[in-house]
Amino acid sequence: MEHWPDPGARSTRSIWKAAERQDVFRNRQQPPPLESINKDETSLRQAGKTVERTLDALNFFLADVRDGLGPYLAIYLLTEQKWDQARIGVVMSVAALAGIIAQTPAGALIDGTTSKRGWMVAAAIAVTLACIMLPFVGRFELVAATQALAHVAGSVFAPGVAALSLGIVGRHAFTRRIGRNEAFNHAGNATAAAMAGISAYFFGPTVVFWLLAGMAVASVCALLSIPREVIDDRIARGLDAGDADEADGRDQPSGYRVLLACRPLLVFAAATVLFHFSNAAMLPLVGQKLALVNPALGTTLMSICIIAAQIVMVPVAMLVGRKADAWGRKPIFAVALAVLMLRGALYPISDNPYWLLSVQLLDGVGAGIFGALFPLVVADLTRGTGHFNVSQGAIATATGVGAALSAGIAGFIVVQAGYGAAFLSLSGVAGIGLGLFVVMMPETAPYQGRSRTTSGVDLTFAPTQPRVHKRMSNPKLH
Repeated sequence: MEHWPDPGARSTRSIWKAAERQDVFRNRQQPPPLESINKDETSLRQAGKTVERTLDALNFFLADVRDGLGPYLAIYLLTEQKWDQARIGVVMSVAALAGIIAQTPAGALIDGTTSKRGWMVAAAIAVTLACIMLPFVGRFELVAATQALAHVAGSVFAPGVAALSLGIVGRHAFTRRIGRNEAFNHAGNATAAAMAGISAYFFGPTVVFWLLAGMAVASVCALLSIPREVIDDRIARGLDAGDADEADGRDQPSGYRVLLACRPLLVFAAATVLFHFSNAAMLPLVGQKLALVNPALGTTLMSICIIAAQIVMVPVAMLVGRKADAWGRKPIFAVALAVLMLRGALYPISDNPYWLLSVQLLDGVGAGIFGALFPLVVADLTRGTGHFNVSQGAIATATGVGAALSAGIAGFIVVQAGYGAAFLSLSGVAGIGLGLFVVMMPETAPYQGRSRTTSGVDLTFAPTQPRVHKRMSNPKLH
């Protein structure tokens, strides 16, 4: 039987070495027990679900805030202020142009700031104040000024929500998250429209202002419920996880340089300009036709139009979120343009309210696709550049030009040639956009088996540094 040697026979040096080995062994960090690991993973999953539910709530309540009064402005000015269609179109165009000027700076602001939630809270408050002031002002200049302020503040929401989503869920889950964002956004729009329609029937059109204020308060609460530490600001601006050295934004190009540096991004911007030029004026024109038939029910009928389209948008957005990687972005967006062209051609067939409401359902298909695909295509084309949100802002500036011109030009066409001519003109614009997109736009979906270079067109930015191209050589993208 072996025994430890007598300690007295050991050298002092050997005793000290043994003591050191014992101390190292005692102090060595032991792996946590399996129960602790499982508990931590469960806590992380629960925390992730809580944050995602908060994003759901944010998109739901922000739906009625991000666009201000939207088409209700035209109904209010037509039925309460007794304005003609041309003056209404000019005010809506002025407001939209103010928002256009703010789009690219708003995207750059969201890219550069680590206080995304704070800026979005301030924007929600500004939109609400600008809209609830409207019943107390009647002059053309003041109405235009309040709505311009609302559109400037509202320019923060689109890049802000997209950045929060990307920074929280990461790139691999971004497609699914954007589809979910849009679904809850449309559900919020439908709910707000239903509440506005019912309330306006009993209390008049001005009730929509106070409904917007209530939704703004709820959206602020949702924003403040998102923990700051769950947002990765580098990923939120389009950088990959290891790009800490690029996170300071040095040598950041302007939104217009980003837009012009990538040909597919420029083609996509042109297609979205035409999409919005065709789409923006259609719902206000339908609302005006319904209001002229029955002025007392103008707001309620407009709410029915919005609800009908939003109900269709919810499943469409969810479907796009689930299938955009597998089917590709290009064919899905081409469907949106084709449906928009068909919608404009169908409106003039009849003035029957039931027909108009039925055709309005097609808005749910086109708008549902566009809302879910827009941030995905921009994210595809700007991956690794750190310019995701400023690029969204630059394209939103271009699309805002189309939307702003749409309202004004359509209003003058109605005055000169009637509603039918206006709808057919908008349909023709959508047809031009469809042809441009099908012929010139490459596929951008970075899913397995699809290259980021299509038909010889490189989808990365020309001035991008070599390390960006190295990141794009991920085998999953080829």
